[in-house]
Amino acid sequence: MIEKQFVISGSEGLHARPASKLVGSLAPFQSDISLIYKDKTVNMKSILGVMSLGVAPGSSVTVRADGSDENEAIAKVEEVMKSEGLAE
Repeated sequence: MIEKQFVISGSEGLHARPASKLVGSLAPFQSDISLIYKDKTVNMKSILGVMSLGVAPGSSVTVRADGSDENEAIAKVEEVMKSEGLAE
């Protein structure tokens, strides 16, 4: 299991369009991937779960991956976060 923290830098927080891209990019991974925010943990492969957190701009979130391709999954999360302007 590995974890990585991100600070959401987008002006609208983790809103629908980038959240959708993020969730969609994780579908091929076999690892369990979770998003943790304010003591709540959701499945990052679920758009409803991710959106239910209401992550605001400037918030710190933790991504946790556990499984055979956990390193690749975290790398993909980081890539999409950066390309969507969600984190630096």
